[in-house]
Amino acid sequence: MSEESFYGVTLTAENNAVSWDVLSNDEDYPRGQKLIIRQVLLGAEAKEDEFNVVEVHTVKDNLKIPIAVLKAGETRACNPDIEFYETAVTFKLIKGNGPVYIHGQNIKDEVEVVDMEDDETDDDDDGEEEEDEAHAQAPPKKKLKMENNADGKNVKNKKK
Repeated sequence: MSEESFYGVTLTAENNAVSWDVLSNDEDYPRGQKLIIRQVLLGAEAKEDEFNVVEVHTVKDNLKIPIAVLKAGETRACNPDIEFYETAVTFKLIKGNGPVYIHGQNIKDEVEVVDMEDDETDDDDDGEEEEDEAHAQAPPKKKLKMENNADGKNVKNKKK
């Protein structure tokens, strides 16, 4: 089972960097946490003909790479659909004044405890009996009989 929540941030010239951090060693989410970025949008009030470049910096891999290059009048949105699993990330507007809106999902995976003993009791035997009954009740398949016609070619006829 997992817990999902909306993630959204705004980058501007004044507030050009935003960080997302993983809940490390959290007992409630021992299977991990990931951030999925679905869309990066350029705001309507962005300056015409100005490039807005959004860079992401991952802590785990120490990677810095642009994920969006937006320009009013040309490209106002991109759908990167990228995942950051178990790593803190920082989004930074490295060029332009924005505003740039980043949104996606924050997913926290929980460990689900399932009692498997109840599921394993004699289920296999019941399944085999049901299969045998299904085969016994199925009507017999008609067999095809091969005959030669006058030209010497094989012709399929249903056996009566």
